[in-house]
Amino acid sequence: MTIATVELLTVPEVMARLKLGRSKVYDLIRSHRLVSIKIDGARRIPAHAVTDFVLGQIEEAA
Repeated sequence: MTIATVELLTVPEVMARLKLGRSKVYDLIRSHRLVSIKIDGARRIPAHAVTDFVLGQIEEAA
């Protein structure tokens, strides 16, 4: 994976993709269940981190 292929999402975009509220998304970030980075105070979540989170949840449920 190269930097050019990494899509960074905002918290509102992740909220929409996961159908979760703002507090829950930040809780997932705080608990390190959802990977994120900060760029000058702006929180960004790699799109692949959202996919990894969902796949992990599916595996746990199986």
